Amino acid sequence: MSYDSNNIFAKIIRGEIPCDKVYESDHALAFKDIAPQAPVHILVIPKGSYVDYDDFSQNAPEGEIVDYIRAIGVVAREAGVKESGYRILSNLGDEGGQEVPHLHVHIFGGKPLGRMIKPIDK
Repeated sequence: MSYDSNNIFAKIIRGEIPCDKVYESDHALAFKDIAPQAPVHILVIPKGSYVDYDDFSQNAPEGEIVDYIRAIGVVAREAGVKESGYRILSNLGDEGGQEVPHLHVHIFGGKPLGRMIKPIDK
């Protein structure tokens, strides 16, 4: 999957599409998901043009990586889910269910989330 500079997250970063912003730093932007799947459902995206974690980990400068990872923690704390627990999810590639070719992390919380996936039947 290659980076598409016209993907929805790139347009949000450029201000072409509005978002319900909850946090912004030099290298990260966090906003509420438009179709929440939990009481707390926030997306955290890097402002740089990275398709996925592989691209990000290989090509982002150290300062961007640190800022982005810290942003995820700040957003979870500010959303009030640190104490009760939350889930971080990032879909990568076709088999991982990635729909937008821009690295993003979902933060889910505010209710018991259950098992992430079911065990494989043997």
